[in-house]
Amino acid sequence: MSIYKLTLKLLFLFALLSSSISAQIQDPVKWSYSIEQKDKEATILLTAKIEEGWHLYSQDIADGGPIPTTFKFTKNKNYELVGKASEPKAIEVMDPNFEMKLKYFGEKVVFKQKIKLLSDASFKLDGSVEFMVCNDKMCLPPTETEFSVNVKGNKPSETIPEASIDSASITTPVSNPIDPATLQTPVAIGKISEPSGDISVLEPGCGSEDENKAADMSIWGIFIAGMLGGLLALLTPCVFPMIPLTVSFFTKRSPTRKRGLINAIIYATSIIVIYVTLGFLVTVTLGSDALNAMAISVFFNLLFFIIFFIFALSFFGAFEITLPASWINKADEVSDKGGLLGIFFMAFTLSLVSFSCTGPIIGTLLVEAAHGRSYLGPIAGMTGFALALALPFALFAMFPGWLNSLPKSGGWLNSVKVVLGFLELALAMKFLSNVDLAYHWGFLKRELFLAIWVVIFGLMGAYLLGKIKFSHDSDAPHVSTPRLIFAIIALTFTAYLVPGLFGAPLRLISGFPPPEFYKEWVTEKDNSGGECPHNLNCYHDYEAGMAYAKSIGKPVMVDFTGWSCVNCRKMEDNVWSQPKILKKLSDDYVLISLYVDDKTLLPEKEQYISKFTNKKIKTTGSKWSDLQSRIFNVNSQPYYVLLDNSGKLLAKPTGYTPDADQYAKFLDEGLCRFKLRK
Repeated sequence: MSIYKLTLKLLFLFALLSSSISAQIQDPVKWSYSIEQKDKEATILLTAKIEEGWHLYSQDIADGGPIPTTFKFTKNKNYELVGKASEPKAIEVMDPNFEMKLKYFGEKVVFKQKIKLLSDASFKLDGSVEFMVCNDKMCLPPTETEFSVNVKGNKPSETIPEASIDSASITTPVSNPIDPATLQTPVAIGKISEPSGDISVLEPGCGSEDENKAADMSIWGIFIAGMLGGLLALLTPCVFPMIPLTVSFFTKRSPTRKRGLINAIIYATSIIVIYVTLGFLVTVTLGSDALNAMAISVFFNLLFFIIFFIFALSFFGAFEITLPASWINKADEVSDKGGLLGIFFMAFTLSLVSFSCTGPIIGTLLVEAAHGRSYLGPIAGMTGFALALALPFALFAMFPGWLNSLPKSGGWLNSVKVVLGFLELALAMKFLSNVDLAYHWGFLKRELFLAIWVVIFGLMGAYLLGKIKFSHDSDAPHVSTPRLIFAIIALTFTAYLVPGLFGAPLRLISGFPPPEFYKEWVTEKDNSGGECPHNLNCYHDYEAGMAYAKSIGKPVMVDFTGWSCVNCRKMEDNVWSQPKILKKLSDDYVLISLYVDDKTLLPEKEQYISKFTNKKIKTTGSKWSDLQSRIFNVNSQPYYVLLDNSGKLLAKPTGYTPDADQYAKFLDEGLCRFKLRK
């Protein structure tokens, strides 16, 4: 039976891999600030430019509606506010979503706040604006942005357009490009033209593909991965024995069978609510920008390695991860009171008691769901997990006769935990590899990584055959048929990994091991292209690559990538390897691969303060990440940009595109426009 569990875990692992997808940024509002002064009075102008199709809400919104636009000004002895900020006449309509009349603005709106100057000294007026925007399909979470305006104390009338905006709290829109006039130039671009994010210059006649829908599909992938995780949790020794006990409680203690069935459904629904709330809290706490930052953060990758390693030791029986007993006792005490609240706390007690088994699975799911995705990732994952975990309680309550078909609890449940431990250990190595790649330490290259995996899955197979025992394992007189089947699966996978030690591509696990060029055994042929996939000639510096492209008269593909980016490796292993793609990248384009998580320090003279984030750019990776975010309004990888050798777009940039034919059309579109311009 533990073998069945192993298969599910393997499917879960690969589902996590396949669901890794990049997240884009949305912020349809751009704020600017200025001041008009006259004698001892001044007016602060707070201007919002709003993308087409979106609307910004008025300051005058009744309770129960969306978040109104709200301005806060830091108190200062040099001025005092005169009334509240004024606004022009807003559009007022009945909103069916909120079932109330709402006031909002589109395109552009200027709010005005009058102030009285109390001194002759010049000063900075600080404040913040909190606002919410919606379109016909969705609303974005409330955003708060800080600002600072220079005020000249008691001077003649003048306008001071300069304003300092805290852009670290601002994200940028997905679809509309930045106005090239607003672009800031970073250090060290030199005479090489910056890339342009303006898609309006694209000539017609070369074709254009629809936007990639992989992000939507990935949410379903995360949901399915969550369901597989929930099924795994059901087969752990903390949860499985609770199914017949809980169902029997509802069917025997309720006055009627109908009442017992209703109570069991409420119990199952409570489980879903509890775990989905957990996913929601992760989403709200971190946000989409932070989730993407986690994906490339060396600190978080190292932290995830430690967490997963501890999870593995826990599953091996070294210790148990448990929550404080006082929490469990308190929840159990409330559950004894009965009623809807009592049933809810029975479900809550289950979640606390089973944490030693479900915690590592939930942790794995949340880490992978949050790893570089949108707001929906953790919620979708936990919804799938909770649904799979809760469904058996409802089904067995409807059909109590099914309880007789359940296998009895026993040693096989501990075998499930041990197998999970092996898989958690294998997953931990991925995060350690990300850190090694980012810092170029070189201690965990491809061969060693695969060797460790060969040992892990080989030991798993030996364990399933009964050749290895852990402290909590019960004696088994023979190897059951299910254990034998799953042992064969584990050992077959081990055998599949072995050729990878000698250069085999291993496409089944693309994105997990270090890239093929990051290896110990480098031949003269392997080294011909440097650190580039498939021995392609590539540049890791934008300026150098553009200079070379200009000298030979070829277009450029800028590949914004990351050492820790799973989908980047999938694209390189499964799409770039296709002969028609490889030929275009080799013969028709100059490839510039920019790693946004590279931790190589920039020379002191090349370090600068980003005009986009207001953060100091000190590493090579942060320089390329700043370039990508500032020009193209996207901070996810992979991200492919086709440019002519003067830095102008040849096609609309694209992200993860697993369909090789679609990717080939993308490359052809760029070549078509390059030839037209020549």
